[in-house]
Amino acid sequence: MADTAFGGIKISNLYKVFGVKPQAHIDAVRNGLTKTELNEKYGHVLGLRDINIDIPSGCIQVIMGLSGSGKSTLIRHINRLIDPTAGEVLVDGVDVVKMNATELRAFRRHQTAMVFQKFALLPHRNILDNTLYGLEVQGMARAKSVDIAMRWLERVGLKGYETRFPNQLSGGMQQRVGLARALSNDAPVLLMDEAYSALDPLIRTDMQSVLLDIQKEIKKTIVFITHDLDEALRLGDQIAILRDGEVIQQGTSQDIVLRPADEYIANFVKEVNRGRVINVEAVMSPVAPGIQAVDPQVFVGTSIEDTMRMLARSGDDKATVCDLSSKAVGTVSFRQLASAIVDVSATEINGGDAGDVARAKA
Repeated sequence: MADTAFGGIKISNLYKVFGVKPQAHIDAVRNGLTKTELNEKYGHVLGLRDINIDIPSGCIQVIMGLSGSGKSTLIRHINRLIDPTAGEVLVDGVDVVKMNATELRAFRRHQTAMVFQKFALLPHRNILDNTLYGLEVQGMARAKSVDIAMRWLERVGLKGYETRFPNQLSGGMQQRVGLARALSNDAPVLLMDEAYSALDPLIRTDMQSVLLDIQKEIKKTIVFITHDLDEALRLGDQIAILRDGEVIQQGTSQDIVLRPADEYIANFVKEVNRGRVINVEAVMSPVAPGIQAVDPQVFVGTSIEDTMRMLARSGDDKATVCDLSSKAVGTVSFRQLASAIVDVSATEINGGDAGDVARAKA
């Protein structure tokens, strides 16, 4: 089993059927009964079908899909706001589905925190008291909870606003309060359900940057729900794309963009700025171990766009790709970089296996 220590999550064989008698139809669903057939024949709705996702601790797992795909239903199984029809949800190796009421209450208070799309701030409490609300529920002393809440308010850029009330803040500022409140609990698992979708584009981008910056420090296990592909590609260490309650494809942002599983995923990614998403190691030509690195050099993890900018400035046509220990692992030409942007596969460019190339980073 995958490592589930310190907030790791393993979702296995998870099904959710909504209706009066969901258990009566679970076997039919397992045997291939479609969502449409289930609704038309039995008046039940298929929410999730056979979900299997491993989320390592410290990872940002993005769950993406259009409205009705099941993504919000899925995230609510992790803290069991919704009970599954079948399957298990292991957090730190413990099945949330089997927890009794007391265990579940403690789990929600101490091991998970949630950031909502609509902010969910209490209008009669000021910003400080909203931020420390979870600590108050836990029974923490006021002085200690104030200290923690103030530290996180400062971290999200809201120092000086602690005595204001939610209706005195913009939408973006209110979402920062929601994030500070969740982080104050210091739970290993952070659940974010379309947390930024109500924000204007510029504020949304800013909040994404805040989250990524903070994640470098806290290394929480974050499950982030979105319907926006650009957001998914920017935030996700791993991405799972849902359709009609089923996972259509899982992988890194580069897996999704370079190797879409079907036409549905291909349509999702066709307008993506590939230069910002794809890293140089995905299209480089590998070199034998021991080959000496020559200038100009670029490190694995550098985007195609940044690599092309570097070559344009230097006037060179080719760069050595180095791992984080500065050992040469490949070479890449301006032509290879340009071909990747216009959707020519790494195999076509190199005559090689794109999977082998991508694995050079590891």
